Amino acid sequence: MSTLDTASLIVVCGSGGVGKTTISAALGVRAALRDGKKVLVLTVDPARRLADALGLVEIGNKVVQVNLGDSKGELHIGMIDTKASWDDLVVRVAPSQDVATKVTSNSLYRNLTERFVHSHDYIAMERLFEAHERGGYDVVVVDTPPSRNAIDVLDAPQRMLDFFGSKLLKFLTVPTRSFVSSLAAKPFFLVANRILGAGFLGEITDFFTLFRTMEKGFVERNKRVMQVLRSDAASFVVVTTLENGPLHEARFLLGALRERNFSIGAVVANRAIDPQVADEVERVLVANDQRTMEEAAAQLLGSSTDRAPTIVETVRLHATEMVGNARVQRERLVSLGTAAGVEQVWLSPLRGEDITDLEQLRSIEFRPV
Repeated sequence: MSTLDTASLIVVCGSGGVGKTTISAALGVRAALRDGKKVLVLTVDPARRLADALGLVEIGNKVVQVNLGDSKGELHIGMIDTKASWDDLVVRVAPSQDVATKVTSNSLYRNLTERFVHSHDYIAMERLFEAHERGGYDVVVVDTPPSRNAIDVLDAPQRMLDFFGSKLLKFLTVPTRSFVSSLAAKPFFLVANRILGAGFLGEITDFFTLFRTMEKGFVERNKRVMQVLRSDAASFVVVTTLENGPLHEARFLLGALRERNFSIGAVVANRAIDPQVADEVERVLVANDQRTMEEAAAQLLGSSTDRAPTIVETVRLHATEMVGNARVQRERLVSLGTAAGVEQVWLSPLRGEDITDLEQLRSIEFRPV
């Protein structure tokens, strides 16, 4: 039994475009149907592919339950609304309701929470932690947001801790009169004040002074988030495809996870050529002579025997290319397994169609390599 089977928190990560959302949903379906667990899947996917795959008309910060029929397990889905999640977080960590109201009503607050670098990353970890703290689910799966570097998501809580201890925050929250006076001789701020208005400096100071009153709540909470992510309750799944770019990112991510003492439950090689299919295609290519294949092509396609040689040659070329690609992927899978050093490396075979409903999610296979 791997850490993935016993974990109550599953963090799915990887570079953009490798199918994290689909794999997250499939893991949730697997835990609900196979293990009879009550599962929550959280996603911040802006393309809302998970909602489409599950046939949900609406999905948002509010969690909704997916109909699994007669299954003993339950599947619940929530898409993380960054702004709403930040509002909830401010209310939780603010020393009073008055401070929370002043922060959320500040004109700078909306821009900072929506445009602040890694805002999605931070709130994804926050929502995961909040679901864990509240309980009520056997397993919580989080589909991490697209990122230039997949490790950004995991470092988001630590960056918040670093921010509260930074010289920048201390500089921005010195007493207003002293702050404005200290900037009087700085041309940049003088120009900014003229362009953005006379209240520019004071507005920044007011906001960050309010924000700093929440320091204790944020610091304590983020320390607990990091403790949970490093505990036996959490397990990380790295998703990749077998092209060079995503594979390179996956190897980097695996190393970064180990450096941070996170438990790696599985690596999923998504959209891989099915080795069993490749073996069968290769067997057919070797066993069947040209004349037999031409006759089969003519009969199957209703084509004249004059066109059959061209059809067969085209099919043979594509089949040969597929077999060659399968060999390359096998080598990369072996290399990935060595680099991962985990109990499970799974292969999720390439499909000829997009995942658009629950039945297709159910049919996704996770085969051990």
